[in-house]
Amino acid sequence: MQKPILSKAAIWNMSVGFLGIQAGFALQNANASRILQIFGADTHHLGLFWLVAPITGMIVQPIIGYYSDRTWTKMGRRKPFFLAGAILASIGLMLMPNAGIFISVLPALWVGAGMLMIMDVSFNISMEPFRALVADKLDTTQRTAGYAIQTVLIGLGAVVGSWLPALLGPGITTKEVFPSFFENIFGQQLFPGLGMETVSASGGVPQNVLWAFLSGAVLLLATILWTIVTTKEYSPEEISTFDDGDHGHGSLEKTNFLSSIFSDMVQMPKAMKQLGLVQFCSWFALFGMWVYTTPAIAEHIYGLAPNDTQSPEFQTAGNKVGVLFGIYNLVSAIYAFALPMLAKKLKRKYTHALSLLAGGIGLISVYFISDPDLLVYSMIGVGIAWASILSMPYAMLAGSIPPLKMGIYMGIFNFFITIPQIVNGLFGGILLTTLYNGHSIYALVTAGILMIIGAIASMRVEDVDDITV
Repeated sequence: MQKPILSKAAIWNMSVGFLGIQAGFALQNANASRILQIFGADTHHLGLFWLVAPITGMIVQPIIGYYSDRTWTKMGRRKPFFLAGAILASIGLMLMPNAGIFISVLPALWVGAGMLMIMDVSFNISMEPFRALVADKLDTTQRTAGYAIQTVLIGLGAVVGSWLPALLGPGITTKEVFPSFFENIFGQQLFPGLGMETVSASGGVPQNVLWAFLSGAVLLLATILWTIVTTKEYSPEEISTFDDGDHGHGSLEKTNFLSSIFSDMVQMPKAMKQLGLVQFCSWFALFGMWVYTTPAIAEHIYGLAPNDTQSPEFQTAGNKVGVLFGIYNLVSAIYAFALPMLAKKLKRKYTHALSLLAGGIGLISVYFISDPDLLVYSMIGVGIAWASILSMPYAMLAGSIPPLKMGIYMGIFNFFITIPQIVNGLFGGILLTTLYNGHSIYALVTAGILMIIGAIASMRVEDVDDITV
């Protein structure tokens, strides 16, 4: 039988937790490089620290997917993993910027890197079951809309996380977010700040960043609890009775984890293999953007020397990157509303291709900009790509996966996200030294080129479930 058609409110409720997850993830993305550099990390080694994220994702997500497929508790099937991940991630968010307090035991850089690892493991524990929950709960006719709504909440959460340091500090001026003529409408100050210090007198992590991470931890826990309370999951027995156009129900045979994942990888659907190349290009590009945007803008736009991490201008550049990351996430949240309509008109793979093209152009354009206020235009393209990356590949994939194995296949699909990041982390520093001559801006140009290649690859995907949405 068909799965029940859910109300829009129910679809929103099941993804509210992703708002908090992404707020924490955005705080990490926009500030981890800055924090690690404050604690003593060299620019050339940043990629190695960031390897923690994809390595833990590659290990954790398939395991979580495997066991969440086979778990049923009084709380539900996926929800226990949401809660466990949220608690651990909150601890990491509170401790990472405060790593200096452990300096009597371990170097602050080691502690900061350790907290980065805890956050990455925790985010992965929560994220994979959220992806599977949408596929579990929604009929195939609602999935594109479901992932689009999830993308909206991801975008809104990331805006909050990216802008929190600026909102707690000097605030955000209108021209940092919009073209200058909008000052006549909104005034010079778009959002007033709380005035917390943005440069620490001791050379440590500024007060506004410390409180932003604490606020992110509270938001993460609150939103996860919202989803847990408002969403009821289908039992595995109920899921086995649904026939909503998925290609094969599969079975949860009693095998160990390694045997199961190897068997499922061998039987990987064709669409999943084709999406692998698209994902490789997209996530290689995103990893390069997250790691190198702060040093690239500090050097290329603000004129600082590489590894100048103690000057006030470096903190200004760091705060600017947080605002810019908020802009691309705001764009992604808005653009996500249009994705179901565009997918209906153009097909999902062509919608994704156009979106990645916009992202590639946006990243490359940073090289040609000297005025930091013009970077908002680059972020529009990045935001369009980000919205599509968070939804279209999953919408294209879900219809080709057996419903009872949704968790494990979503975990395996994460390999196509983590492997390119690992490759970038291992070789990004080498490229920075040998090919880019130490200039981080070229890492962003390379990211743009890879995103355009991903757009071309997207047009070749056989989307077997591309129905009217």
